[in-house]
Amino acid sequence: MLEQLQQLVHLTGFGVLEWRMVVMWVVVLVLLWLAVYKGFEPLLLIPIAFGALLANLPTENLVEKPAGPVRSPVTGTVFAAMASKGDVITIERVPHERPDHLIRLKPDEIRDLFANEARHFAEGNGSLLFVVHPDKPTPTDDGKPRDDEAITVPYAGGEIQVTPDDYLVWAASSGRIVADVPAIGSMVIDGQQITEMNSTHAGGFYHWISLGVILEIFPPIIFLGVGALTDFGPLIANPRMLLLGAAAQLGVFVTFLGAIALGFSSHAAAAIGIIGGADGPTSIFLSNALAPELMAPIAVAAYSYMALVPVIQPPIMNLLTTKEERKIRMKSLRKVSRLEKLIFALAVTILCILLVPPVAPLIAMLMLGNFLRECGVTERLTKAAQNEIINIVTIFLGTSVGITMQGDRFLRMETMMIIVLGVIAFGVSTAGGLLMARVMNLFSKNKINPLIGSAGVSAVPMAARVSHTEGLKADPHNYLLMHAMGPNVAGVIGTALAAGYFLALLGGH
Repeated sequence: MLEQLQQLVHLTGFGVLEWRMVVMWVVVLVLLWLAVYKGFEPLLLIPIAFGALLANLPTENLVEKPAGPVRSPVTGTVFAAMASKGDVITIERVPHERPDHLIRLKPDEIRDLFANEARHFAEGNGSLLFVVHPDKPTPTDDGKPRDDEAITVPYAGGEIQVTPDDYLVWAASSGRIVADVPAIGSMVIDGQQITEMNSTHAGGFYHWISLGVILEIFPPIIFLGVGALTDFGPLIANPRMLLLGAAAQLGVFVTFLGAIALGFSSHAAAAIGIIGGADGPTSIFLSNALAPELMAPIAVAAYSYMALVPVIQPPIMNLLTTKEERKIRMKSLRKVSRLEKLIFALAVTILCILLVPPVAPLIAMLMLGNFLRECGVTERLTKAAQNEIINIVTIFLGTSVGITMQGDRFLRMETMMIIVLGVIAFGVSTAGGLLMARVMNLFSKNKINPLIGSAGVSAVPMAARVSHTEGLKADPHNYLLMHAMGPNVAGVIGTALAAGYFLALLGGH
Protein backbone atom coordinates (compact mmCIF):
# COMPACT_ATOMS: atom_id res chain seq x y z
CA MET A 1 0.00 0.00 0.00
CA LEU A 2 2.81 2.38 0.93
CA GLU A 3 4.65 1.57 -2.29
CA GLN A 4 1.51 2.27 -4.34
CA LEU A 5 1.06 5.58 -2.53
CA GLN A 6 4.66 6.52 -3.31
CA GLN A 7 4.10 5.69 -6.98
CA LEU A 8 0.94 7.80 -7.00
CA VAL A 9 2.82 10.76 -5.49
CA HIS A 10 5.58 10.27 -8.06
CA LEU A 11 3.02 10.53 -10.86
CA THR A 12 1.80 13.86 -9.50
CA GLY A 13 3.78 17.06 -9.21
CA PHE A 14 3.74 17.27 -5.42
CA GLY A 15 6.99 15.37 -5.06
CA VAL A 16 9.03 18.05 -6.84
CA LEU A 17 7.67 21.12 -5.06
CA GLU A 18 10.28 23.22 -3.25
CA TRP A 19 10.35 26.43 -1.26
CA ARG A 20 11.55 28.61 -4.14
CA MET A 21 8.54 27.64 -6.21
CA VAL A 22 6.20 28.59 -3.36
CA VAL A 23 7.98 31.93 -2.87
CA MET A 24 7.54 32.65 -6.57
CA TRP A 25 3.80 31.99 -6.18
CA VAL A 26 3.78 34.87 -3.71
CA VAL A 27 5.65 37.05 -6.23
CA VAL A 28 3.01 36.12 -8.82
CA LEU A 29 0.22 37.13 -6.44
CA VAL A 30 1.88 40.52 -5.86
CA LEU A 31 2.16 41.14 -9.61
CA LEU A 32 -1.47 40.13 -10.14
CA TRP A 33 -2.57 42.39 -7.28
CA LEU A 34 -0.73 45.35 -8.81
CA ALA A 35 -2.27 44.64 -12.20
CA VAL A 36 -5.84 43.78 -11.20
CA TYR A 37 -6.52 45.92 -8.16
CA LYS A 38 -4.12 48.83 -8.74
CA GLY A 39 -4.41 48.95 -12.53
CA PHE A 40 -0.63 49.08 -13.07
CA GLU A 41 0.05 47.97 -16.68
CA PRO A 42 -2.44 45.06 -16.50
CA LEU A 43 -2.07 44.21 -20.20
CA LEU A 44 1.54 43.22 -19.54
CA LEU A 45 1.79 42.34 -15.86
CA ILE A 46 -1.01 39.76 -16.02
CA PRO A 47 0.58 37.71 -18.85
CA ILE A 48 4.01 38.00 -17.19
CA ALA A 49 2.61 36.90 -13.82
CA PHE A 50 0.73 33.96 -15.32
CA GLY A 51 3.85 32.88 -17.20
CA ALA A 52 5.81 33.07 -13.95
CA LEU A 53 3.21 30.85 -12.28
CA LEU A 54 3.61 28.24 -15.02
CA ALA A 55 7.40 28.45 -14.69
CA ASN A 56 7.12 27.41 -11.05
CA LEU A 57 4.83 24.43 -11.52
CA PRO A 58 5.88 20.89 -12.53
CA THR A 59 4.47 21.19 -16.06
CA GLU A 60 4.79 18.76 -18.93
CA ASN A 61 4.54 19.39 -22.68
CA LEU A 62 4.78 23.13 -22.07
CA VAL A 63 8.38 24.36 -22.09
CA GLU A 64 10.41 21.29 -23.08
CA LYS A 65 12.81 21.67 -25.98
CA PRO A 66 12.76 19.12 -28.82
CA ALA A 67 15.61 16.65 -29.02
CA GLY A 68 18.21 17.37 -31.66
CA PRO A 69 21.90 18.13 -32.23
CA VAL A 70 24.09 18.74 -29.17
CA ARG A 71 26.73 21.36 -29.87
CA SER A 72 29.88 22.50 -28.13
CA PRO A 73 29.61 25.95 -26.49
CA VAL A 74 33.35 26.63 -26.95
CA THR A 75 36.48 25.57 -28.78
CA GLY A 76 38.44 23.23 -26.54
CA THR A 77 39.03 19.69 -25.32
CA VAL A 78 36.45 17.19 -24.07
CA PHE A 79 37.87 15.87 -20.83
CA ALA A 80 34.77 14.33 -19.22
CA ALA A 81 31.83 12.53 -20.79
CA MET A 82 28.92 10.69 -19.26
CA ALA A 83 26.97 9.92 -22.41
CA SER A 84 27.47 7.22 -25.01
CA LYS A 85 25.57 6.20 -28.12
CA GLY A 86 22.30 4.47 -27.27
CA ASP A 87 21.91 5.98 -23.80
CA VAL A 88 18.47 7.27 -22.85
CA ILE A 89 18.51 10.64 -21.08
CA THR A 90 15.58 11.63 -18.89
CA ILE A 91 15.77 15.15 -17.51
CA GLU A 92 13.93 16.12 -14.34
CA ARG A 93 10.37 17.43 -14.60
CA VAL A 94 11.32 20.82 -13.16
CA PRO A 95 14.87 21.50 -14.42
CA HIS A 96 16.86 24.04 -12.45
CA GLU A 97 19.23 26.61 -13.87
CA ARG A 98 22.08 24.93 -15.67
CA PRO A 99 25.04 27.25 -16.30
CA ASP A 100 27.10 26.53 -19.39
CA HIS A 101 30.21 28.23 -17.98
CA LEU A 102 31.50 27.60 -14.47
CA ILE A 103 33.12 31.04 -14.36
CA ARG A 104 29.82 32.41 -13.05
CA LEU A 105 29.96 30.21 -9.94
CA LYS A 106 31.99 30.18 -6.74
CA PRO A 107 33.96 27.01 -5.82
CA ASP A 108 31.34 25.88 -3.29
CA GLU A 109 28.59 26.47 -5.85
CA ILE A 110 30.52 24.39 -8.40
CA ARG A 111 30.80 21.51 -5.91
CA ASP A 112 27.09 21.75 -5.09
CA LEU A 113 26.20 21.78 -8.80
CA PHE A 114 28.11 18.58 -9.49
CA ALA A 115 26.88 16.96 -6.28
CA ASN A 116 23.27 17.61 -7.29
CA GLU A 117 23.94 16.33 -10.78
CA ALA A 118 25.56 13.18 -9.36
CA ARG A 119 22.39 12.59 -7.33
CA HIS A 120 20.20 13.10 -10.39
CA PHE A 121 22.46 10.75 -12.35
CA ALA A 122 22.02 8.07 -9.70
CA GLU A 123 18.24 8.54 -9.89
CA GLY A 124 18.29 8.15 -13.67
CA ASN A 125 17.56 11.75 -14.63
CA GLY A 126 20.99 13.31 -15.00
CA SER A 127 21.37 15.73 -17.90
CA LEU A 128 25.06 16.77 -17.85
CA LEU A 129 26.65 15.16 -20.90
CA PHE A 130 30.14 16.62 -21.32
CA VAL A 131 32.67 18.95 -19.71
CA VAL A 132 34.82 20.93 -22.16
CA HIS A 133 38.04 22.74 -21.24
CA PRO A 134 38.47 25.86 -23.43
CA ASP A 135 41.41 26.13 -25.76
CA LYS A 136 41.92 29.79 -24.80
CA PRO A 137 41.37 30.70 -21.12
CA THR A 138 38.90 33.47 -20.43
CA PRO A 139 40.91 36.63 -19.58
CA THR A 140 40.38 38.57 -16.38
CA ASP A 141 39.09 42.13 -16.36
CA ASP A 142 42.66 43.43 -16.66
CA GLY A 143 43.22 41.32 -19.78
CA LYS A 144 45.54 38.76 -18.16
CA PRO A 145 44.93 34.98 -18.47
CA ARG A 146 43.07 33.32 -15.62
CA ASP A 147 44.98 31.24 -13.08
CA ASP A 148 42.28 29.03 -11.58
CA GLU A 149 42.91 26.11 -9.24
CA ALA A 150 41.36 22.74 -10.01
CA ILE A 151 38.31 21.71 -7.97
CA THR A 152 37.57 18.04 -7.28
CA VAL A 153 33.91 17.21 -7.88
CA PRO A 154 31.79 14.03 -8.12
CA TYR A 155 30.90 12.97 -11.66
CA ALA A 156 29.22 9.86 -13.11
CA GLY A 157 30.00 7.61 -10.19
CA GLY A 158 33.57 8.85 -9.74
CA GLU A 159 35.45 12.14 -9.44
CA ILE A 160 36.96 14.63 -11.83
CA GLN A 161 38.82 17.91 -11.48
CA VAL A 162 37.33 21.00 -13.06
CA THR A 163 38.32 24.67 -13.15
CA PRO A 164 36.05 27.75 -13.10
CA ASP A 165 36.93 28.25 -16.76
CA ASP A 166 35.37 24.97 -17.91
CA TYR A 167 32.18 24.72 -19.96
CA LEU A 168 29.30 22.30 -19.44
CA VAL A 169 27.23 20.65 -22.15
CA TRP A 170 23.72 19.67 -21.04
CA ALA A 171 20.97 17.63 -22.63
CA ALA A 172 18.29 20.10 -23.67
CA SER A 173 15.54 17.50 -23.52
CA SER A 174 14.79 13.88 -22.76
CA GLY A 175 15.61 11.42 -25.52
CA ARG A 176 18.01 8.79 -26.83
CA ILE A 177 21.56 9.55 -27.97
CA VAL A 178 21.65 8.35 -31.58
CA ALA A 179 25.08 9.57 -32.73
CA ASP A 180 28.64 8.79 -31.72
CA VAL A 181 30.10 10.89 -28.92
CA PRO A 182 33.62 12.36 -28.87
CA ALA A 183 36.30 10.44 -27.01
CA ILE A 184 37.97 11.91 -23.94
CA GLY A 185 40.69 14.26 -25.11
CA SER A 186 39.01 15.05 -28.42
CA MET A 187 39.21 18.57 -29.76
CA VAL A 188 35.92 20.34 -30.57
CA ILE A 189 35.22 23.78 -31.96
CA ASP A 190 32.60 26.31 -30.97
CA GLY A 191 29.24 25.33 -32.43
CA GLN A 192 30.39 21.90 -33.59
CA GLN A 193 27.84 19.09 -33.30
CA ILE A 194 29.30 16.61 -30.85
CA THR A 195 26.37 14.19 -30.69
CA GLU A 196 22.65 14.04 -31.44
CA MET A 197 19.54 13.11 -29.48
CA ASN A 198 16.23 11.84 -30.79
CA SER A 199 12.76 11.80 -29.29
CA THR A 200 9.19 11.43 -30.52
CA HIS A 201 8.25 14.58 -28.59
CA ALA A 202 8.25 17.69 -30.76
CA GLY A 203 8.81 20.21 -27.96
CA GLY A 204 6.53 22.03 -25.58
CA PHE A 205 4.03 24.68 -26.65
CA TYR A 206 5.91 27.56 -25.04
CA HIS A 207 9.24 26.41 -26.39
CA TRP A 208 7.96 27.39 -29.83
CA ILE A 209 6.09 30.50 -28.68
CA SER A 210 9.20 31.77 -26.86
CA LEU A 211 11.13 31.71 -30.11
CA GLY A 212 9.34 34.99 -30.82
CA VAL A 213 11.51 36.51 -28.08
CA ILE A 214 14.69 34.55 -28.77
CA LEU A 215 14.56 35.29 -32.51
CA GLU A 216 13.74 38.96 -31.78
CA ILE A 217 10.34 38.86 -33.47
CA PHE A 218 7.95 40.01 -30.74
CA PRO A 219 9.58 43.35 -29.71
CA PRO A 220 9.61 44.77 -33.27
CA ILE A 221 5.97 43.72 -33.75
CA ILE A 222 5.08 45.51 -30.51
CA PHE A 223 6.83 48.59 -31.95
CA LEU A 224 4.69 48.26 -35.07
CA GLY A 225 1.60 48.61 -32.88
CA VAL A 226 3.13 51.44 -30.86
CA GLY A 227 3.87 53.35 -34.07
CA ALA A 228 0.31 52.84 -35.28
CA LEU A 229 -1.02 54.18 -31.97
CA THR A 230 1.33 57.17 -31.67
CA ASP A 231 0.87 60.71 -32.93
CA PHE A 232 4.27 62.29 -33.57
CA GLY A 233 2.61 65.64 -34.31
CA PRO A 234 3.54 67.28 -30.96
CA LEU A 235 7.20 66.41 -31.54
CA ILE A 236 7.16 67.70 -35.12
CA ALA A 237 5.45 70.92 -34.00
CA ASN A 238 8.10 71.49 -31.32
CA PRO A 239 11.32 69.74 -32.42
CA ARG A 240 13.35 70.93 -29.45
CA MET A 241 11.48 68.29 -27.42
CA LEU A 242 14.01 65.88 -28.91
CA LEU A 243 16.51 67.30 -26.43
CA LEU A 244 14.27 66.32 -23.53
CA GLY A 245 13.92 62.80 -24.89
CA ALA A 246 17.70 62.58 -25.24
CA ALA A 247 18.34 63.97 -21.75
CA ALA A 248 15.99 61.39 -20.28
CA GLN A 249 18.43 58.67 -21.41
CA LEU A 250 20.86 59.89 -18.74
CA GLY A 251 19.77 57.13 -16.38
CA VAL A 252 20.60 54.48 -18.98
CA PHE A 253 24.27 55.45 -19.16
CA VAL A 254 24.70 56.32 -15.47
CA THR A 255 23.32 52.92 -14.51
CA PHE A 256 25.47 51.22 -17.15
CA LEU A 257 28.59 52.61 -15.45
CA GLY A 258 27.20 51.86 -11.99
CA ALA A 259 26.44 48.24 -12.86
CA ILE A 260 29.96 47.74 -14.16
CA ALA A 261 31.31 49.20 -10.91
CA LEU A 262 29.22 46.64 -8.99
CA GLY A 263 30.80 43.76 -10.88
CA PHE A 264 28.37 43.12 -13.73
CA SER A 265 29.84 42.45 -17.16
CA SER A 266 29.55 45.20 -19.75
CA HIS A 267 26.90 43.17 -21.60
CA ALA A 268 24.80 42.71 -18.46
CA ALA A 269 25.32 46.35 -17.42
CA ALA A 270 24.01 47.61 -20.77
CA ALA A 271 20.94 45.39 -20.52
CA ILE A 272 20.27 46.61 -16.96
CA GLY A 273 20.85 50.26 -17.83
CA ILE A 274 18.21 50.26 -20.57
CA ILE A 275 15.58 49.85 -17.83
CA GLY A 276 16.01 53.60 -17.34
CA GLY A 277 14.33 54.16 -20.69
CA ALA A 278 11.09 52.67 -19.29
CA ASP A 279 10.55 50.75 -22.51
CA GLY A 280 9.65 47.10 -22.00
CA PRO A 281 10.05 45.79 -25.58
CA THR A 282 13.42 47.51 -25.96
CA SER A 283 14.58 46.08 -22.61
CA ILE A 284 13.62 42.59 -23.78
CA PHE A 285 15.22 43.15 -27.19
CA LEU A 286 18.55 44.27 -25.70
CA SER A 287 18.73 41.78 -22.83
CA ASN A 288 17.97 38.90 -25.20
CA ALA A 289 20.91 39.99 -27.36
CA LEU A 290 23.42 40.84 -24.62
CA ALA A 291 22.42 39.02 -21.43
CA PRO A 292 19.65 36.45 -22.06
CA GLU A 293 20.16 34.90 -18.63
CA LEU A 294 19.01 38.21 -17.08
CA MET A 295 16.03 38.82 -19.36
CA ALA A 296 13.38 37.83 -16.78
CA PRO A 297 14.39 40.20 -13.96
CA ILE A 298 15.18 43.00 -16.43
CA ALA A 299 11.81 42.68 -18.16
CA VAL A 300 9.92 42.50 -14.86
CA ALA A 301 11.80 45.54 -13.55
CA ALA A 302 11.18 47.52 -16.75
CA TYR A 303 7.46 46.80 -16.86
CA SER A 304 7.02 47.24 -13.12
CA TYR A 305 8.60 50.68 -13.17
CA MET A 306 6.55 51.60 -16.23
CA ALA A 307 3.49 50.66 -14.19
CA LEU A 308 4.74 52.63 -11.20
CA VAL A 309 5.35 55.87 -13.13
CA PRO A 310 2.55 57.67 -11.19
CA VAL A 311 4.24 56.65 -7.93
CA ILE A 312 7.94 57.13 -8.74
CA GLN A 313 7.97 60.29 -10.81
CA PRO A 314 5.92 62.89 -8.84
CA PRO A 315 8.30 63.14 -5.84
CA ILE A 316 11.25 63.66 -8.21
CA MET A 317 9.27 66.22 -10.21
CA ASN A 318 8.37 68.22 -7.10
CA LEU A 319 11.92 68.03 -5.77
CA LEU A 320 13.60 69.33 -8.92
CA THR A 321 11.14 72.06 -9.92
CA THR A 322 9.79 75.14 -8.21
CA LYS A 323 6.11 75.95 -7.81
CA GLU A 324 6.46 78.86 -10.21
CA GLU A 325 8.04 76.62 -12.86
CA ARG A 326 5.24 74.09 -12.52
CA LYS A 327 2.76 76.87 -13.34
CA ILE A 328 4.41 77.83 -16.63
CA ARG A 329 1.89 77.83 -19.46
CA MET A 330 3.22 76.85 -22.86
CA LYS A 331 2.04 78.23 -26.20
CA SER A 332 -0.42 76.17 -28.18
CA LEU A 333 1.16 73.84 -30.69
CA ARG A 334 0.67 74.51 -34.38
CA LYS A 335 -1.26 72.06 -36.51
CA VAL A 336 1.01 69.57 -38.27
CA SER A 337 0.08 68.53 -41.82
CA ARG A 338 -0.18 64.94 -42.99
CA LEU A 339 2.70 65.48 -45.41
CA GLU A 340 4.96 66.58 -42.56
CA LYS A 341 4.11 63.45 -40.59
CA LEU A 342 4.80 61.19 -43.55
CA ILE A 343 8.13 62.86 -44.28
CA PHE A 344 9.02 62.64 -40.58
CA ALA A 345 8.40 58.87 -40.52
CA LEU A 346 10.61 58.32 -43.56
CA ALA A 347 13.33 60.73 -42.40
CA VAL A 348 13.57 59.19 -38.91
CA THR A 349 13.78 55.70 -40.44
CA ILE A 350 16.62 56.67 -42.75
CA LEU A 351 18.56 58.78 -40.26
CA CYS A 352 18.31 56.43 -37.27
CA ILE A 353 19.26 53.32 -39.23
CA LEU A 354 22.22 55.16 -40.81
CA LEU A 355 23.35 56.31 -37.35
CA VAL A 356 22.79 53.02 -35.50
CA PRO A 357 22.21 50.06 -37.88
CA PRO A 358 21.60 47.46 -35.11
CA VAL A 359 18.41 49.28 -34.09
CA ALA A 360 16.86 48.77 -37.54
CA PRO A 361 14.21 46.18 -36.46
CA LEU A 362 12.74 48.48 -33.80
CA ILE A 363 12.90 51.78 -35.67
CA ALA A 364 11.70 50.26 -38.95
CA MET A 365 8.60 48.72 -37.38
CA LEU A 366 7.88 51.81 -35.26
CA MET A 367 7.91 54.08 -38.28
CA LEU A 368 6.09 51.61 -40.53
CA GLY A 369 3.26 51.54 -38.00
CA ASN A 370 3.24 55.33 -37.85
CA PHE A 371 3.29 55.67 -41.64
CA LEU A 372 0.30 53.32 -41.85
CA ARG A 373 -1.49 55.53 -39.32
CA GLU A 374 -0.78 58.84 -41.04
CA CYS A 375 -1.03 57.98 -44.72
CA GLY A 376 -4.82 57.74 -44.54
CA VAL A 377 -5.23 54.91 -47.09
CA THR A 378 -4.51 51.81 -44.98
CA GLU A 379 -7.24 51.96 -42.37
CA ARG A 380 -7.63 48.17 -42.14
CA LEU A 381 -3.91 47.63 -41.65
CA THR A 382 -3.72 50.42 -39.10
CA LYS A 383 -6.57 49.00 -37.06
CA ALA A 384 -5.01 45.53 -37.21
CA ALA A 385 -1.66 46.89 -35.95
CA GLN A 386 -3.40 48.93 -33.23
CA ASN A 387 -5.58 46.08 -32.01
CA GLU A 388 -5.38 42.41 -33.03
CA ILE A 389 -1.67 42.19 -33.84
CA ILE A 390 -0.31 44.08 -30.83
CA ASN A 391 -2.80 42.43 -28.46
CA ILE A 392 -1.96 38.88 -29.54
CA VAL A 393 1.78 39.50 -29.42
CA THR A 394 1.48 41.21 -26.02
CA ILE A 395 -0.07 38.05 -24.56
CA PHE A 396 2.63 35.78 -25.96
CA LEU A 397 5.47 38.21 -25.20
CA GLY A 398 4.39 38.62 -21.58
CA THR A 399 3.92 34.92 -20.89
CA SER A 400 7.17 34.05 -22.69
CA VAL A 401 9.05 36.43 -20.40
CA GLY A 402 7.21 35.21 -17.31
CA ILE A 403 7.92 31.58 -18.07
CA THR A 404 11.65 32.25 -17.69
CA MET A 405 11.10 33.32 -14.05
CA GLN A 406 11.99 30.01 -12.41
CA GLY A 407 12.58 30.34 -8.69
CA ASP A 408 16.23 29.26 -8.72
CA ARG A 409 16.97 31.86 -11.41
CA PHE A 410 14.93 34.70 -9.99
CA LEU A 411 15.44 34.42 -6.22
CA ARG A 412 19.04 35.48 -5.85
CA MET A 413 21.00 38.57 -4.93
CA GLU A 414 21.71 39.40 -8.56
CA THR A 415 17.99 39.89 -9.17
CA MET A 416 17.66 42.20 -6.18
CA MET A 417 20.57 44.26 -7.48
CA ILE A 418 18.89 44.55 -10.88
CA ILE A 419 15.64 45.71 -9.26
CA VAL A 420 17.52 48.39 -7.28
CA LEU A 421 19.62 49.49 -10.26
CA GLY A 422 16.45 49.66 -12.35
CA VAL A 423 14.71 52.13 -10.06
CA ILE A 424 17.91 54.20 -9.91
CA ALA A 425 18.05 54.22 -13.71
CA PHE A 426 14.43 55.27 -13.94
CA GLY A 427 14.85 58.01 -11.33
CA VAL A 428 17.98 59.44 -12.97
CA SER A 429 16.29 59.42 -16.39
CA THR A 430 13.34 61.33 -14.96
CA ALA A 431 15.71 63.83 -13.36
CA GLY A 432 17.67 64.19 -16.60
CA GLY A 433 14.58 65.31 -18.52
CA LEU A 434 13.50 67.73 -15.79
CA LEU A 435 16.92 69.34 -15.49
CA MET A 436 17.34 69.64 -19.26
CA ALA A 437 14.07 71.58 -19.46
CA ARG A 438 15.31 73.98 -16.78
CA VAL A 439 18.59 74.46 -18.64
CA MET A 440 16.76 75.11 -21.90
CA ASN A 441 14.68 77.80 -20.18
CA LEU A 442 17.88 79.70 -19.41
CA PHE A 443 18.40 80.27 -23.14
CA SER A 444 14.84 80.46 -24.42
CA LYS A 445 12.19 83.19 -24.41
CA ASN A 446 9.49 80.61 -25.10
CA LYS A 447 9.60 78.91 -21.71
CA ILE A 448 9.09 75.18 -21.21
CA ASN A 449 7.19 73.84 -18.23
CA PRO A 450 9.92 71.55 -16.82
CA LEU A 451 7.31 69.01 -15.75
CA ILE A 452 7.12 67.75 -19.33
CA GLY A 453 10.83 66.84 -19.15
CA SER A 454 9.93 63.86 -17.00
CA ALA A 455 7.91 62.52 -19.94
CA GLY A 456 11.19 62.01 -21.80
CA VAL A 457 11.18 58.41 -20.59
CA SER A 458 9.41 56.30 -23.17
CA ALA A 459 6.50 55.02 -21.06
CA VAL A 460 3.89 56.11 -23.60
CA PRO A 461 1.47 57.69 -22.79
CA MET A 462 1.55 57.23 -19.01
CA ALA A 463 4.56 59.49 -18.42
CA ALA A 464 2.88 62.28 -20.40
CA ARG A 465 -0.29 61.87 -18.34
CA VAL A 466 1.70 62.14 -15.10
CA SER A 467 3.28 65.39 -16.34
CA HIS A 468 -0.18 66.69 -17.17
CA THR A 469 -1.61 65.63 -13.79
CA GLU A 470 1.20 67.27 -11.83
CA GLY A 471 0.74 70.44 -13.88
CA LEU A 472 -2.96 70.54 -13.01
CA LYS A 473 -2.07 70.37 -9.32
CA ALA A 474 -0.07 73.58 -9.69
CA ASP A 475 -2.55 75.27 -12.03
CA PRO A 476 -5.97 73.64 -12.62
CA HIS A 477 -6.25 75.38 -15.99
CA ASN A 478 -2.83 74.40 -17.37
CA TYR A 479 -3.12 71.60 -19.92
CA LEU A 480 0.25 69.98 -20.60
CA LEU A 481 -0.76 66.63 -22.11
CA MET A 482 -0.08 67.41 -25.77
CA HIS A 483 3.12 69.27 -24.91
CA ALA A 484 4.29 66.28 -22.84
CA MET A 485 3.64 63.89 -25.70
CA GLY A 486 6.51 65.54 -27.61
CA PRO A 487 9.30 64.42 -25.27
CA ASN A 488 7.38 61.21 -24.57
CA VAL A 489 7.55 59.97 -28.16
CA ALA A 490 11.09 61.38 -28.46
CA GLY A 491 11.97 59.11 -25.55
CA VAL A 492 10.77 56.07 -27.51
CA ILE A 493 13.19 56.93 -30.30
CA GLY A 494 15.95 57.85 -27.82
CA THR A 495 15.75 54.57 -25.90
CA ALA A 496 15.78 52.56 -29.12
CA LEU A 497 18.89 54.46 -30.26
CA ALA A 498 20.56 53.88 -26.90
CA ALA A 499 19.89 50.15 -27.25
CA GLY A 500 21.27 50.21 -30.76
CA TYR A 501 24.38 51.99 -29.54
CA PHE A 502 25.04 49.27 -26.96
CA LEU A 503 24.49 46.57 -29.59
CA ALA A 504 26.93 48.29 -31.97
CA LEU A 505 29.48 48.78 -29.18
CA LEU A 506 29.27 45.40 -27.50
CA GLY A 507 27.67 43.07 -30.02
CA GLY A 508 25.40 40.16 -29.07
CA HIS A 509 26.35 36.80 -27.68
